[in-house]
Amino acid sequence: MTDYILLVVSCIFVNNILLMQYLGNCPFLGVSKRMETAVGMGMAVVFVLVMAGAITWIVDSLLLKTFGLEYLRTLSFILVIASLVQFVEMFLRKSIPALYSGLGIFLPLITTNCAVMGVCLINIMEEYSFLQTLVTSFSYAVGFGLALVLFAGIRERIILARVPKPLQDTSIGLVTAGMLSLAFFAFKGMV
Repeated sequence: MTDYILLVVSCIFVNNILLMQYLGNCPFLGVSKRMETAVGMGMAVVFVLVMAGAITWIVDSLLLKTFGLEYLRTLSFILVIASLVQFVEMFLRKSIPALYSGLGIFLPLITTNCAVMGVCLINIMEEYSFLQTLVTSFSYAVGFGLALVLFAGIRERIILARVPKPLQDTSIGLVTAGMLSLAFFAFKGMV
């Protein structure tokens, strides 16, 4: 049990997929201007990442390794992730149209979100068991969502502040992301 707790803490804080491994920066900067869209994107990534982690582990263990087709790993993982994102997109369009329109172009971009692909590959490279894969996929996604929500809160405050013109919008976003990343760097060595 202790191992799983350490794995969760490691994935959320110490090896945060967004702020420590720098994967998934496109939706990080694009969706973090409003808290509602950041929360929605975080929840969508949690669903897609857990499902993608589980399915890619099954595909890799039962299909690719069994038949010696590991060289098709990237292609098969992309197909799994793209299918899941299409499912999430259809679900949100029918069930939560406001969130669907708020996420806009960034929802299909989960398909190309390198954080999702990166976590699936990390799970395979670290040779995690199926349960460990589920735990790490969920924890990395929670870490992604945590960073996204923290960043959205900071960006909503920045809008109220007087920022010099050359630093407005994306520039101050990048500076803030760097400072947030340094704050998460303090967790290194904790686990």
